[in-house]
Amino acid sequence: MKPDKTNDFFSAAEMKAIRKAVAVAETGTSGQIAPMIVDESDSYREALLLGVLFLSGLLALIVAIAIHHVTIWTYIPLVVVLALPCYLLLRRFPRIKLAFIGRKRINEAVQERAVRAFYEKGLYRTRHETGVLIFISLLERKVWILGDRGINEKITPDSWQTLAGELAKGIRQGKTCESLCTTIRACGEELTRYFPQAPGTGINELPDDLLVSR
Repeated sequence: MKPDKTNDFFSAAEMKAIRKAVAVAETGTSGQIAPMIVDESDSYREALLLGVLFLSGLLALIVAIAIHHVTIWTYIPLVVVLALPCYLLLRRFPRIKLAFIGRKRINEAVQERAVRAFYEKGLYRTRHETGVLIFISLLERKVWILGDRGINEKITPDSWQTLAGELAKGIRQGKTCESLCTTIRACGEELTRYFPQAPGTGINELPDDLLVSR
């Protein structure tokens, strides 16, 4: 079973800082901000299979050459024997398998997982359709920000991509918590501009805590 990084990715102090950032960002808007983190957006089974075949085949060739016995009767058994260690290696270090899939496939996987999370976590249920999801996928080090129908009537999905790119950059630099809090504040400012808090709209409909899922 692969390790779950999401539950202990942030320290208790960082979780508190994220929760506070959400609460503050929502004070001036009817918008509801929900940050979320997942281990990976897809299992990428095809990449896992290709990775095992490639690595076991390469290692089998190296071993066969090293023992001066490059024949099909040596090579194929070596591939079979080395397949399990290569599989375990890719399970232990899943980022390796990303080398065996294209960028388009990765982007689509993150987007699809973010959309699924939007509905799984009930962000579509806010009264004024003003839920915003800040979705972080750790394996791919990618971010997707999407808003509900009410949000998208005034703020186009493309408007969130700059913020998503800045957050993704911060993750790659090892500044995930700091960058996430900055992004939450920026989302709050954008929401306040288009969806200021009015009487009856200040109800906190979503938890301020970081949402976690595998």
